[in-house]
Amino acid sequence: MRAAPPHRARPAPASGGGPTPWMAAPALVLFGLFALVPLAGVAVLSFASWDGLGAPRWAGADNWVRAAGDPVTREAVWLTVKLTVLCYLFQAPVSLLLGVYTATRTRHREVLAVLYFLPLLFSSAAVALTFKGLLDPNFGLGAALDLPLLARDWLGDPDLALGVVVFVVGWSFIPFHALLYQGGVRQIPASLYEAARIDGASAPAQFLHITLPQLKYTIVTSSTLMLVGSLTYFDLVFVLTAGGPGGATRILPLDMYLTGFRSYDMGQASAIGVVLVAVGLALALGLNRLTGSHRMESRQEGA
Repeated sequence: MRAAPPHRARPAPASGGGPTPWMAAPALVLFGLFALVPLAGVAVLSFASWDGLGAPRWAGADNWVRAAGDPVTREAVWLTVKLTVLCYLFQAPVSLLLGVYTATRTRHREVLAVLYFLPLLFSSAAVALTFKGLLDPNFGLGAALDLPLLARDWLGDPDLALGVVVFVVGWSFIPFHALLYQGGVRQIPASLYEAARIDGASAPAQFLHITLPQLKYTIVTSSTLMLVGSLTYFDLVFVLTAGGPGGATRILPLDMYLTGFRSYDMGQASAIGVVLVAVGLALALGLNRLTGSHRMESRQEGA
């Protein structure tokens, strides 16, 4: 008998139907026109003196020196750090627990999920106006219901105003992050929980040893959005307190706006804007590198 001819491997088909880098071209063009070009203009303007009306004049590093030496701006930096930390400590655990709860098949979960996510339907300005009216000491909820606790001047007290801003920010954005966690929990294989129940693991043990490790990258994504997003809380704070009372809530984005459009110092405001962009970018890249999420390993290994 003649030996069978050796099997010839078929040549791999040429790739022609998959995604190509050109598919990202439209998005990159729009991003360049509406993000990179304005950012470059702001960076150039940070070295110029301009009141918003006349012709800009070259000022060198004067805007940066004045911004670094301005006590109002330094206080705004400190308030921004406080707001970032407090908002994260408030939003992170609440949104995680809420997302895990709404991902399970518990009674009335659908109704509660809808109620929890209602704030996502409202704009920041509408939310700020609503809370401003509800917390008004003369005509708000406390005066209407004769509740001394709510009748306090929450937004007029420098010791309470920042706490109110943290609460309103959390009320507005916790539903979004809870939605991220809800989607992450539903991607965890049910077999992991079944094996844990067979081994006698309690519900808290399953949460600590299965849910949290499997939500690693969801936690990183949510944390990045929370921390970087804290640099953009301009509209809500502006409508709610306008930076008051006495500068108690004048965070850096609001300080940038007031410096540029109230003091007509576009150069110094541009320098503050560049600082905001740099800090936001550093936060995002730092978290990405620190947590190793840029490698994006699968969280379902062994499932």
